[in-house]
Amino acid sequence: MIVPFIAGGPVDAVARLVAQDLSLRLGQAFVVENLSGAGGSVGTETAAHAAPDGYTLLLALNSQTFGLYSHELDLQKSFTPVATIAKWSHVLVVRPDLPIRTLGELIAYAKEHPGALTLGYGTNTPPQLLGETLKKAAEIDLSSIPYRGGGQAVVDMLGGRIDINFGSTATLLPLIRDGKLRPIAYTGEQRADDLPDVPTVTEAGLGQLAFRPDAWAMLLAPKGTPPVILDGLNAAVNSGLKTPEMPAHLARLGYTAQIGTREETARFLADEIVKWPPIVRAAGLKRE
Repeated sequence: MIVPFIAGGPVDAVARLVAQDLSLRLGQAFVVENLSGAGGSVGTETAAHAAPDGYTLLLALNSQTFGLYSHELDLQKSFTPVATIAKWSHVLVVRPDLPIRTLGELIAYAKEHPGALTLGYGTNTPPQLLGETLKKAAEIDLSSIPYRGGGQAVVDMLGGRIDINFGSTATLLPLIRDGKLRPIAYTGEQRADDLPDVPTVTEAGLGQLAFRPDAWAMLLAPKGTPPVILDGLNAAVNSGLKTPEMPAHLARLGYTAQIGTREETARFLADEIVKWPPIVRAAGLKRE
C-alpha cells in the first residue's frame, strides 16, 4: 500500500490501520510504503505503473484532485477505485495569547491589522485551501506561510511564529485541551463531538468553508486490475469498516468511516474531481 506522503501523520496512521486489518482478513501481509515528494506525485506515479495484479494499492487523498501540479496523473485514467475509507473536517485554531475567541473576532482583528496575522499550512493540502478560502471569503489580509507538512506549522505555532492554523482534531485536540491552542470554528456540517462548544463555520456565518467533506482517503488500484480482485478488496475493506473497532480507531484520529461499494466509490471520486478545481481557482491557488 503506497502512501504518497511522509510517514508519521494521521493519514499514515489510517493507512496502517487499514493495512493491518486487511492482513488479518485476507491472510496476506500488507506493507505500507511511504513515497512522498512533488505533492504526492512520486508515490502516485509509482503506484500507477505497478503491475495491475492486486499487489500494489494507492492510498489517495482529495488533495490529489486539486490540480495544483502540472505532472499530476489523472486518477480516473490511471487507477480503478477500490474503496472509500474515511472523511474528515478541520478545526480552526489561534494562539491563545491573541484577543480572538470567535471567527467574527478573527475577521475583525485581521481587518484592523492587515497582514499582521500569519497563517501556516502544509503545501497542497486542505488546510491551505481552507486558509486561502477564508482570506477570500472574509476579505481579509493574512500572511500565508507554507510548510512541507502541516506538523511543522503546528510546531511553529506553539513557538509563537504562526498565529492561525487549520488542522484535524486528532492533531490539535491534545494541544487544545492543554490550553496551548484556542479553537474558534469547525468546518464540519455538525459540531465535533470532542469540541461541542466550538461552532461550525456555517454557524459562524462563513459557510464557504464547509466543503462537505474537507478531506477524504480512499484506496485505488492500477488500471487493469481484475474485477474479481477489486471486489474482494472492497469487501474486505468494508468488512473492517463495519466492525465496532475500526470506526472507533478512525474516530480517535478525528475521522469518520466512509463505507461504499466499488461503484459508489467511483461515483464519489468522479464528483470530487469535478468539485475541487473551481474551489482551488476561487481561492487563488496556482498550479506549479
